[in-house]
This record gives sequence, C-alpha cells and structure tokens, in this order.
Amino acid sequence: MKLPLATYILFVVLVENISALNGVWRWECSNNYCQKTAITPETEDTALSLPACRIFCSDVGALWPKPTGNVYLGSTLAKVNINSIDAMGLNFEKASHPIMTGAMKRFKQQINAKMPQRAKLADGGKTLEITCILANPDITKLTLETAEGYALTISETSDGRLNATIVADNIFGGRHGLETLNQLVIYDDLRDEVLMPNDVSITDEPAFAYRGISLDTARNYINVDTIKRTLDGMASSKLNSLHWHITDSHSFPYVSKSLPELSMYGAYSTKKIYTAEDVAEIVAYGLERGVRIIPEFDAPAHVGEGWQNTDFVVCFNAKPWQNYCVEPPCGQFDPTKDKLYDAIEALYGDMLEQFDPVIFHMGGDEVHFGCWNSTDSIVEWMETEKGWGRSEQDFVKLWDLFQNESLTRLYKKADKQIPVIMWTSTLTQKEYLELLPKDKYIIQIWTTGSDPQISNLLNNGYKVILSNYDALYFDCGFAGWVTDGNNWCSPYIGWQKVYENRPAKFAGDKKAQVLGAEAALWTEQVDSASVDTRLWPRASALGEVLWTEPTGSWRDAEQRFLVQRERLIELGVNSDALEPEWCWQYEENCPTSGKFNQ
Repeated sequence: MKLPLATYILFVVLVENISALNGVWRWECSNNYCQKTAITPETEDTALSLPACRIFCSDVGALWPKPTGNVYLGSTLAKVNINSIDAMGLNFEKASHPIMTGAMKRFKQQINAKMPQRAKLADGGKTLEITCILANPDITKLTLETAEGYALTISETSDGRLNATIVADNIFGGRHGLETLNQLVIYDDLRDEVLMPNDVSITDEPAFAYRGISLDTARNYINVDTIKRTLDGMASSKLNSLHWHITDSHSFPYVSKSLPELSMYGAYSTKKIYTAEDVAEIVAYGLERGVRIIPEFDAPAHVGEGWQNTDFVVCFNAKPWQNYCVEPPCGQFDPTKDKLYDAIEALYGDMLEQFDPVIFHMGGDEVHFGCWNSTDSIVEWMETEKGWGRSEQDFVKLWDLFQNESLTRLYKKADKQIPVIMWTSTLTQKEYLELLPKDKYIIQIWTTGSDPQISNLLNNGYKVILSNYDALYFDCGFAGWVTDGNNWCSPYIGWQKVYENRPAKFAGDKKAQVLGAEAALWTEQVDSASVDTRLWPRASALGEVLWTEPTGSWRDAEQRFLVQRERLIELGVNSDALEPEWCWQYEENCPTSGKFNQ
C-alpha cells in the first residue's frame, strides 16, 4: 500500500529530526480510515502518527463538533514551537476583555495538556501568532440572539511564522474559533513534536442558539471543581448553557445574601454550600468557555429543606410520600401566604445580582395537588376567599396565582421582562396553556419525544427547549432508589441515541421555534465522584447535534467521537470509555463502526 502523494509531501518537506522514531507503528489513510501498519526502514521517513493521519483522512479531520460551513485543511503540517505562541492584535489583548484573555490562557493550557509527561520536545519549530478580529468587541453578554459564528484561517508568513486569524462578531465567536484551532494542533508521538496544518480555511456557526446541560446540585452536593470540569467539557463541544438546578426539597446549598438562614438550615453541611464567591467564580469560568449560567429556583414544588422555620411550606417530609409528592422528601409552597412572595422576591434579587443571568429558570414542574388538597388552611382559603372548590381546575387557579405573583416579583427585581423558562407541567397542557403567555415563557419539554404537548406548544407559537427524558436524561439506567429494580426512566441512554435525537424530527416546519436542547443530569444517584462519567462523552454528542445539525447517522461520526473522548481525558474530564482501545487503533475493522456492521 502506497502513501497518498499529499501525505508523502507533508513529511518529506516539513518534518525534521525524523531519524529516531519513538514507536514501531505508523498509519496510512485508506478509504477514509487510518490503517495501522508497522514501520519499516523504507517507510520511517514518511511515517504518519495517528493524530496526523486523522487530520487528513476525512473532509473535516477530527474536528468536533463538525463545522457547518467551508472546511479546507490543506495537505501539509508544520512544527510548532509551543514556547512561542502569541496573541496579536489590539482587540485580543485589551484589558476590557478578560473573557478573551482567559480563553487564550486556556488555549495554551490545552496545548500543554496534549503532551504526555515523558515528552521531550526537540528545539525549534515555528512561532504561532493568533490574531482575533472582532466586529463588536464590547459584547460580553451571551444572549439567545448573540452571533457565535467565526472564520478561521491559518497560513505561513513570509518570514516563516504561522498565523492563525479568527474573525468573529464578538468574543464568544472568537472563543469558538480558538476551540477549533486547538483541535488542529496535535502532538505527534512518533517524533515528540507538536504539529498543525499550515494552510487552513474554516467558516462555522451553530444551528441552534441554546445548547445546554442541566446540572442538579441539590439532591447531592456537587463541588465547585466538578462544576468547573463540566464547563471545561462543555467548552470543548461548544455547548453554551449550564442550567443550574441549585436548590430542591432535599437541600438548599445556595447562600442567599438576603435570606442566609435558608442555607444555614437547608445545606447538608457548612462545607456543602455555594457562596457568593463560588457563584462569581463559576460564572466567570463559564464565560471564558462560552457558557452562560442559568440559575433555577424551582417552585412552588421541590421546596423543603431550609424553609423549616417559616410557615411558607406545607407537606414537609409528609408520609407516605406518594400521597404528597413525586419523590421524598416532600415539600410545596403555600401560595396563600402573602409574606412568601416577599421572601421569593428577595431570593430572586440575590440570584439576579450574583448570576447576572440573561435567562431565568422558574422550574414549575411536578406540583402535587394532593398536597394542597390535604392542607386544611389552603382549602379553607380557597373556599372562603375565592369561592373555589377542590377540583383540578381550582388548584390550577391557585397555582396560576402563585406563578403570576412570582413573575411580577422577578420582573420587579430585574427591572425588565427577562426571558423565563418553565418545565412542561399541568400548566402547559392544552386546556391551561393560555395561563402561560408565549411572549413571557419558554417551555422546556422533559416528557417523551412523542408527547402531543410538543406539537401543541409549537402550533400555539411557543419557543421550546427539548429535554425529552427518553433521550436526554443522563441519570437513566441505574438502580432504583425509591423502589427495587431499575430507576424510573431506564434503560441507560447511549451516545448513539443522543446523537439521533434531532430537533427537526419533533418540529417539522416549526423548527425556528426550537431554541435548542438540553441534557439533564438529576443527582439522586450521582455526586461529585460520578458527574463526569454520567455526562461525558454523551453530552458531546448533543454538542454536535445542536451545533452542526448533522444529517448523517451516528456511525458517520463514530471515529471523530472517539477522538473527542480522548480530548476530554486530556482536559482532565473523566469521560467514560466507549469501546476497546483496539477500535481506536483499528478503526476500519471495529465491529461497531463503518460499513462492517451495515
């Protein structure tokens, strides 16, 4: 088998110091697969490492997510001096742009992480200059309207340096361009060198504006370092929204400036809290990675711990729990308490000040009418104050009263009509949908992909976010905890199902109303020790679905996905293994890939 001409030129012209190879294997590109063969005296001068082969063995190399526009990667690689990587251009280094400065710092850290500890890089290599040209450099808010596209070009200058130029509307597009550039810089393990293509042109922009992960930190506490690793993983796949389910009936770890007693009584311990400093650190860390943090205060259900010393919560830890909530411990706000709304307003104010969010999540799922119906004071108030009965429609009215007053308080503290997300629930059913105006609410769908609510919401003009549990609940497929057997949403969801869960399948001609999707990780059976493996690399599959909107099957993406998993490992994200390493090195023969199994 002969090397492709472009591959031969690549190493004869550009690679130096090739006499002492560190391995006995080389790779050749054939039929869009990198094939493993032994190095011989005749082939050692042109031997390709596996990372080098992968860059040129398909139309997009090993980039993840796959770019949506033009991709040209040339045919040659150049050696990079990793001690000479410079950010050029006034836009890039202005002190008013710490987000981009932080993104550049991260870029350099990623390059260093590519090399094993045993690496002994030879001297030499070309200086890499990075120029970032931003049309609107003062945009620092990542809204649903923010342009995240970029163009990346790489070329050699007349004096022998490498120049990578990123052109984008704003720092978020610029950051995505850096992420792609990072994926094009490889460590060649045959020669202990860092290489990158020297003739590149890529244009790219996302298909969907909302590309998210929902992380529950209340059922079990998730430490700050684990949350930051989650943001690292999100950045690597160009996911841009971390929906933080920060409180629940189980615990209240969020330290409110106005209501500090909530975390004093509601946190699992004084060590398991999120202070204002923690929140600020996480928000800044996310922005440097192109991720907005969206706080959720779920109500009127999913409340309990922390509120014990108020009279705002009913059915607190009521038993048997099945009569009062969907999982223990129970707890639900009493909407008839006027002072409750003052407390909610204060809490909203703290969250808005600390998170500075562009979107707010109000939860609103799994309200249990049996709880309210079992509370004499609530039933009496409904009858005497409102003349209501005890039917479903009457309890919907009570819920609507709570929701309207809470929304009023949120708008008051925000001093504007901030976009609000709510989960699908009884309120989003056809007969009650008018209670949630479509100009105020975005609906997040957690039921199955076949739920008729989806088409009803779209037909009524609502914007939606998909989190259908049959493909995007990453806690599914483990042992039950409120019963024996498996948990309620089993079986386990593989990355292949995530990849095939395309928004267009649900939306039809209403696709413009689908803002995107979000993978959810509920943590009844997860804590800091297991978040990484539950999320990754499956969430990377969602990243490509939402950035690229691919038309091919998961099989077409499999080899690039294996590469992406290795990138996550390099970042320190403990991403789950997908296949034997044999599939990584013999990709044309692996039983689960390509034409072999079709």
